[in-house]
Amino acid sequence: MEKTRTIKISDNNYKWLLKISSDLQKKKEKKVSFDDALKELAVNNGKKNSIMNFAGKLELSEKNSKNMIEGIYKERKIASRRLQ
Repeated sequence: MEKTRTIKISDNNYKWLLKISSDLQKKKEKKVSFDDALKELAVNNGKKNSIMNFAGKLELSEKNSKNMIEGIYKERKIASRRLQ
């Protein structure tokens, strides 16, 4: 059995992943998990892709992108405090 992990993602990324899962579910005509959707994103035409290939694909408003960046910096500060 594979290990599972819990990750935090923004609402925008959750909606994006939900859309990908939904599209994949329609294509495969069977229930699809987020894990299946992520695997589908990782494999494109039999080639492994860097996550950087998806950079810029998520359309965000300026306000949402600023909030996301601020959240990343905040989480990094919290994580670096834990390491000290």
